[in-house]
Amino acid sequence: MAPDVRRPSVGLIAISAFFAVGAAASALTVVALLTPGGGLEPMWVLNPRAHEGFRSMGPWAFALMGTVGLACALAARGIWTRARWGYRLALTILALNVVGDAANALLSGDLRSLLGVPIGGGLIAYLSSARVRAQFGRSAAG
Repeated sequence: MAPDVRRPSVGLIAISAFFAVGAAASALTVVALLTPGGGLEPMWVLNPRAHEGFRSMGPWAFALMGTVGLACALAARGIWTRARWGYRLALTILALNVVGDAANALLSGDLRSLLGVPIGGGLIAYLSSARVRAQFGRSAAG
């Protein structure tokens, strides 16, 4: 089934923007890692543990953030066009993020990670509603 050509709902516009911001943040992270001491270096003040974690990963950090950025960009596009694959990709990314946030909180003791659990859960619940699923055609979740 072809994607719906009508303008997406306000909620889907917001979720598409959410994923677009995720793609942009991933791209900025890659640039910051490629240019240590450069203009983006101050961003690591927000999360020095992430900076150290990425640095310890070496080249795998670029692969990880490139994959995350690409997945977010694709999800943003898929949600915007109401493609079933975009719907499924968005749900997958959100579910992985919820699990990752919960695991990070439990394993590292960083309770700030738990903030992502209700946010991701709320987005999953919204996307799973019958009204939203209907915007992606029959059996979007199936």
